[in-house]
Amino acid sequence: MDSFPRNAMGMVKKMAETAAEAPAQAIAFQGAPGANSHIAALEYAPYCLPLPCFSFEDALDAVKQGTAGSAIIPIENSLHGRVADIHFLLPESGLHIVAEHFMRIRHCLMAKTADAEIKTAMSHPQALGQCRHYLRANDIIPVAYADTAAAAAYVAQHDDPHAAAIAPQLAAEIYGLQPVANAIEDADHNMTRFVLLAPEATIPDANGADEFCAMTTLIFEVKNVPAALYKAMGGFATNGVNMTKLESYQEGSSFSASKFYADIEGAPGDPAVDRALEELRFHCNDVRLLGTYKQARPRTVGAQ
Repeated sequence: MDSFPRNAMGMVKKMAETAAEAPAQAIAFQGAPGANSHIAALEYAPYCLPLPCFSFEDALDAVKQGTAGSAIIPIENSLHGRVADIHFLLPESGLHIVAEHFMRIRHCLMAKTADAEIKTAMSHPQALGQCRHYLRANDIIPVAYADTAAAAAYVAQHDDPHAAAIAPQLAAEIYGLQPVANAIEDADHNMTRFVLLAPEATIPDANGADEFCAMTTLIFEVKNVPAALYKAMGGFATNGVNMTKLESYQEGSSFSASKFYADIEGAPGDPAVDRALEELRFHCNDVRLLGTYKQARPRTVGAQ
């Protein structure tokens, strides 16, 4: 908590004290009060007790240590791609994905005065990337900071008349800044996907109305042989299991075998999913399920 700007610390400490009274109701998030993840926690669970944490690791640690019942983490954005390296963070944490939440992201340029001549804009690298066309068009220099709301707090407590922050409108209200421009994101479909992490895994009700009501997230490492990935993917195709996301990454310095992060529709216990996972394991060195949860929005083409 000591890494937050001074003018945010009072609210951070108060929110932490409130969460400590009922930790099971607390949802940890990365960022200062007023950050997008703060808003996402309240959208997902309006009566939760949001718990600000300086880093993603701190948010996960809060759940592991029992300070919070769950954590909400942004993992991908429709404009700027990956947010958190969940495939690195989650396996080490021992937590499980139990839900997902989609939130429309709106960015506000804010400063001490509404008529300020803005030369620099401070925010999280994701927010800066989502507003890059606006910043370039207005000759504003982007400055990376730990999170959007903390950037607003930092600008509010310093006296640079040309400095601004990019953050949600809520942050302007909390830290006493004035909106200079609203909705400066580069597209009106700017959407971030969050996942909720908890100590215990859950399996959604298989008797839902939608055939593909569940999503399963997994990571796997293919064997370092020709066509390993092609063969590993074959089980999903032959069993009719829809894969909605596949992303490769490297772990360690050997670069000898690729690892993959994937989302599939369906849940363990479904015969088609079980057959696909069995075939995947045959072609891989390691397969780890990160969680099964109900889809917050349908992925299948034509689904309502």
